[in-house]
Amino acid sequence: MRPPLPRIRFTVIRELLASQASGGQVLMMAAAAAMFAANSVLSEQYFHLLHIELGPMSLLHWINDGLMAVFFLLVGCEIKREFVDGEMATWPNRILPGVAAAAGMAVPALVYLAINHAAPANLNGWAIPTATDIAFALGVMALLGNRVPASLKLLLTAIAVIDDLGAIVVIAAVYTEGVDLTALAAAGGLCGLLALLNWRRVQVVWPYLLVGAALWVAVHASGIHATLAGVITALALPIHPSPGVPEIRDSPLLRVEHALASIVAFAIVPIFGFANAGVDLRDLTLAAALDPLVLGIAAALLLGKQIGIFGAIMALVKLNTVDMPANASPRQIWGLSLLCGIGFTMSLFIAALAFGTGSAQEEAAKLGIIAGSLFSAVLGMLVLRNR
Repeated sequence: MRPPLPRIRFTVIRELLASQASGGQVLMMAAAAAMFAANSVLSEQYFHLLHIELGPMSLLHWINDGLMAVFFLLVGCEIKREFVDGEMATWPNRILPGVAAAAGMAVPALVYLAINHAAPANLNGWAIPTATDIAFALGVMALLGNRVPASLKLLLTAIAVIDDLGAIVVIAAVYTEGVDLTALAAAGGLCGLLALLNWRRVQVVWPYLLVGAALWVAVHASGIHATLAGVITALALPIHPSPGVPEIRDSPLLRVEHALASIVAFAIVPIFGFANAGVDLRDLTLAAALDPLVLGIAAALLLGKQIGIFGAIMALVKLNTVDMPANASPRQIWGLSLLCGIGFTMSLFIAALAFGTGSAQEEAAKLGIIAGSLFSAVLGMLVLRNR
C-alpha cells in the first residue's frame, strides 16, 4: 500500500502571506536602520562595511549577487506554484491579476520616460518603478488588520507574483551585457541537467540545489546576472498538482519554498534592504531632489502604479470581464493600487543593474524609490483605514 502523503499544516498561500507580512515589517525596520546609519556619525563605517572585499567581490556584491539568488529561488518557486497549482492555475483566474500587473508595469514606465525624455542618460532606468515589493506591501496591509478583506491580500500577492515574473524577463533581456559564450555554454549544459532531473522526476532536493549552485557560478561568469540561476533552478523543481487542496501534497518545490520562506523574509530581504537603502541626505539640495531621475521614479511609483492598476481593474469590472474581488469596494481597490506603488526591494535591485552599483545615478534612483514607496505606503494606509 502506498504510504499517505504528508500533510503540510497550513496552506502554502496562507503561510507565505503570514511570513511575508511579518517580514515586510522587519524590512521596514531594516530600511529605517540603513537611513539612520547613512545619516549619522555611523555613516563612514556603514559605507566602509559594505565595500569590504571578501574574495572576488565586495560584501555588497555578495549580498546583491549571492544572497539575492536565494531570494530569486523563492520567487521562482512562488511563480511556478501559483501558475501550476495555485491561485493562477487556470486562465480565468489569471485575467484580473495579469491585466492589472501588465498595466501596473506599463503605465509607470511611461510616466518615468515622459519625465526623463530630455535626459537620455536616465532612460535606462525605465524598469525601476515597474516592480511591487510584496513583502513591504503585505506588511503595510498587516498593520491595518481586518480592515482589508482577504480577497485583496490574495489579489496583491497575485499581482506582485506576475510583477516579479515581468521583472525577471526585463533583467534577462535588458540588463545583460558582454556575454561570455564559453560560460554561457556551460550554463546551458547545467540547465539541461536540471531539465533531466525534472524529467526523471527526481524527488530528492539536494541534486537540484547542487546543480543550481554550479549554475550560479556559470551564469555569473557569463555576464548575465547570476540571480537568474535561482529562478531557473526553481522552475526545474517538480511539483505535484492537486487542484483544490495544494496543502496535502508534498513535492521538492513545496519543500524548498517552505524551507526558504522565513529565511528570505526575516534574513535575506532585510539584509538586502539594510545594505541598499542607505542614502546620505545630509547634503541634499532642492535641485537634487527635483532631478528628473528622482521625480520620474517617485511619480511613476505613486501615480503610475495607481493609475495603471486601479484603471485596469475597474475597467475589467465595468466591462463585466471579471467580478469585483469579494467584499471589496472601489475605494479599497484604490488603496491596493497605491500599495502596489511600494517598489523597494526589486526597484533597488533593478536600479543597481541599470546604473551601476555606487554610481551617482543609483543614489538618485534610491532617493526616488524611497520617496515614491513611502508616499505610496502612507497614502495607501490612509485610503484603506476606513472599510
